[in-house]
Amino acid sequence: MSGSSGTLPGTAALTQVGRLATLSVEVLRAIFKRPFQAREWIQQCWFFASVTILPTALVAIPFGAVIALQLGSLTAQIGAQSFTGAASALAIVQQASPLITALLVAGAGGSAVCADIGARKIREEIDAMEVLGVNPIQRLIVPRVLAAMVVSVLLNGLVSVVGVLGGYFFNVVLQGGTPGAYLASFNALAQVPDLWISEIKALLYGFVAGVVAAFRGLNPAGGPKGVGDAVNQAVVITFLLLFLINVVLTAIYLRIVPPKAM
Repeated sequence: MSGSSGTLPGTAALTQVGRLATLSVEVLRAIFKRPFQAREWIQQCWFFASVTILPTALVAIPFGAVIALQLGSLTAQIGAQSFTGAASALAIVQQASPLITALLVAGAGGSAVCADIGARKIREEIDAMEVLGVNPIQRLIVPRVLAAMVVSVLLNGLVSVVGVLGGYFFNVVLQGGTPGAYLASFNALAQVPDLWISEIKALLYGFVAGVVAAFRGLNPAGGPKGVGDAVNQAVVITFLLLFLINVVLTAIYLRIVPPKAM
């Protein structure tokens, strides 16, 4: 009896992973089914954008400033001030921008999606939809996941621009950097795949945030307290998955795409 109880936590974790993967596949399949809930999708896009645009822009400025100031100080110590622009801009575009976007989409929008789906679940609305022959994944989950993906991609571009401009301002104004050298080094080392990998990361992060939020919302413990716990769990799980995916995608990108020659 003790041996079997010792395997329960691991078995439960694997079961949750399997159910999350199953939901992901079901969402991908339901995206291409008709009818597509265009009205719901537009409403969710507007909701995600309304709760994330301002916080994302405000977070992007200090992120860009910290990266620019730290790299500016480091490059000054080793006599490579001319590469400050390339290093800070690439760090913002490739790494900081998708992560900032995903964390805010998951923290602000994803938590709201989880709470909404969880409330519907404990009120038995999801069960009622299934009884009526309505697929809740196609009707509720797909528009929210697609909205998270679209808004993540758009916000990623906003964060990249705001972060790079903030880094440029702090490097040139506060550290006495040369505007021409900042832009020239960025132009010399940056390449189009850097932007593509940034947008691909944001797209995938948005999908993960939406699916995890929906999964925890569909499987809350009993009562309102269970919904609140599900929201907290969704945010934590999403953050952990995002950092893991970021490591994998960055390693693959650096293997596949050769660095730009000077």
